Amino acid sequence: MIIEETCRILTLNHYNLIKDLTIADVRIGLNMSAVKLSDGSYGMAGTLSGGLEHDVQKSQRDYGEFTPNQIKGKKVMQLLETEKQSNIVGTLKIATLNAISSNLLPSSGYKVFEDKDPVDLLDLTKTNSIVMVGAFQSYIRKIAATENRLQVLEMNPDSLPHEFSHFYVPANDYKKIIPDAEIVIITGITLVNNTLDGLLNSITAGTQVIVTGPSANILPEVLFNHNVDIIGATRITHPEMLFSTVSEGGAGYHLFRYCAQKICVINDSQTFI
Repeated sequence: MIIEETCRILTLNHYNLIKDLTIADVRIGLNMSAVKLSDGSYGMAGTLSGGLEHDVQKSQRDYGEFTPNQIKGKKVMQLLETEKQSNIVGTLKIATLNAISSNLLPSSGYKVFEDKDPVDLLDLTKTNSIVMVGAFQSYIRKIAATENRLQVLEMNPDSLPHEFSHFYVPANDYKKIIPDAEIVIITGITLVNNTLDGLLNSITAGTQVIVTGPSANILPEVLFNHNVDIIGATRITHPEMLFSTVSEGGAGYHLFRYCAQKICVINDSQTFI
């Protein structure tokens, strides 16, 4: 899986960078979560809903590692190696990987476009079959204004505005429609909920693939090894505002208003404008 592959590469190639890192601070917000590591780096991820299990029996309640009041000060290696699975751990792990990757990106040698959305790098003058995993409102509006054929995979049909409801396809139907797509745009939250691997495995050769969103900042080489062409990543520009934005229910568009910048990381084997 992509997350395990990322952890393995970091451990093999960057062990000295991460071996002593700890989680210095954390915020689990309604929509986004953020971490600060002991080297001063910051990372983000979408927050998975249902992180608190209110109905478990008292004897089954979890007070172990990576539960409230047990996160700050933990070793990053402990988080990357834990076998514990929960929504909080999934969110924390991606945010932490994004923090580490943000330090490695400047020296990676990959081509980076600043202040760009991945959709801006697509040639929408052609008539393509486009599948979007996740209802990116701005993307839907932009693509809907073209002659391209759009389908949006979502778990909740209400995520699409009423005027675009005809684009909706149930998320479980991804194996039926992704193989025929010429362009696939995938939300980075699929990294957090562990569905990205299955989505990428359904894509056929020659399809242009984008993974985008604040959760998508993991090591580019891992996604590129899985035939991703463009990563719509996020660069934190005002870390002092990140935690307050996340804590006050901020979503991705709030991040870009107050404390972050959109960047696109390009697969070297591809040519774009």
